Amino acid sequence: MSISDALLQRSSWNDDELATDGVEVVDAPFATVGGGLGSFAMVDMLRVAGVDTEHIAVLGALESPSSTYEYLAGNSQIPPQERLRSDSGSVMDNVWGWPGYALREAVSERTLRPAWQALTEPILTEYYTPRAGQVYASVAREAQRIGWSSMLRPGVVRTVRRRTGGGYFVLHTPAGQAEPSAGRPVRRVAYRCRHVHVAVGYPGVKLLPDLQVYREQHQDWARVVNAYEPHDHVYEECRRRRCTVVVRGAGIVASRVLQRIIDDRDAHGAQTRIVHLFRSYPDGPQGDRITFRRPARKGWSYQAFNYPKAAWGGQLRDRLDRLEGPERAALIDEMGGTNTAPRRDWQDQLERGEREGFYRQLLGTVSVVEPTGDAAGVRTTVRAPEGDPITFDADFIVDATGLEADIEEHRVLADLLRYGGARKNPKGRLDVERDFVVRGTESGDGRLYASGSITLGGYYAGVDSFLGLQYASLRIADSLASQGFGTRIGPVRSVTQWWRWARNLPA
Repeated sequence: MSISDALLQRSSWNDDELATDGVEVVDAPFATVGGGLGSFAMVDMLRVAGVDTEHIAVLGALESPSSTYEYLAGNSQIPPQERLRSDSGSVMDNVWGWPGYALREAVSERTLRPAWQALTEPILTEYYTPRAGQVYASVAREAQRIGWSSMLRPGVVRTVRRRTGGGYFVLHTPAGQAEPSAGRPVRRVAYRCRHVHVAVGYPGVKLLPDLQVYREQHQDWARVVNAYEPHDHVYEECRRRRCTVVVRGAGIVASRVLQRIIDDRDAHGAQTRIVHLFRSYPDGPQGDRITFRRPARKGWSYQAFNYPKAAWGGQLRDRLDRLEGPERAALIDEMGGTNTAPRRDWQDQLERGEREGFYRQLLGTVSVVEPTGDAAGVRTTVRAPEGDPITFDADFIVDATGLEADIEEHRVLADLLRYGGARKNPKGRLDVERDFVVRGTESGDGRLYASGSITLGGYYAGVDSFLGLQYASLRIADSLASQGFGTRIGPVRSVTQWWRWARNLPA
């Protein structure tokens, strides 16, 4: 049955109130909300730690743990055969990190090249990165091994509330339920949990403000697109006729969009012209000489991964762990920022594009985006650094500046901020402790944890990465073990469980 508005306005619920509203209550000692790679990393760690499947509920609407990641990667022009921005040891299906993706690829393809690249990176070769399809296949294999399907409860989570006396209720709408307009009430299930983990991924797609205004005013969703949205029609149209595409952004996704356009020129004879618009234009070394330094050239800031490797497990991680509030946020910004991987293939493509005249760079601040006079394209007016306006027309604009939206755009996160005691950190994400407990949400002996991009700004920088999801899961698993849920993964259990993983035996 539908839950009453009066109950939804309360910050805590008790069992009797739910019974009065006719809401079915199901016990689950631990529930993870999301069902994506964040939930997968958490459940994988708990299964290795000896937690039985009947004590875990995975609440999400995804067909597989990697579904959302595959969708976003595909839209941003990283199909299964292309390589991700992750290293060999960040293996999502293996909490031990060995064997890594490079060794697995070397064995499966019977070539030493991947292993050699991983051994000699980055001095003799570029950093090794795995193919997207390899990651998806390994996650599917591990999901089957740990019994993922037996823990999955398909559906949509609406709210998370403290339970009077300790723990939480997670209000869940099972998949396939009719909406009220269909003539019968929607069925709700409240999972009664001691501990809850929230890993809902990105709250939503974010467009640049001027592009958002354009889309809302002109209802044009075809010519102005976000790189993370489905936008294959852009490339299809560019193959059919000569087009001009404006690309905005200078990160890894902008690199992939540009490579896709130029690949289509080379493979299909497309005559696409590219205008690459920059808000800032780094053209020399970036960063602190003492801590780290990254090269930059022609508007691109180059870094192999989102952050320097020391941010995942070295001096930068330790330094961040000692900082609080704004100082911590400032260091994260300094380590990260907009950057892309220094891959020779797309660098060569852009140099060729400049020589042949189909790739043009512009630096400036956008004044207005509007339809062209014949409404057949999009006109952009930019104020250059010298102060002079520049106006140019294009068939399409691709916004590749980022994916991060305000966390309040996600229903569960907005509800936690309003009723659950959660608060934002200086980066505008959920404020978490070192063990990823969401500050202010404690309920008796129950704890609410979070991981992934929604925790950026905490004591760990690389939260939105394969290794970051596993690191958070390990810290959470240790915290749970200290409260009697599961056991710490000691040497004997670790070796035993790795052997079971290697033989693909159930956890």
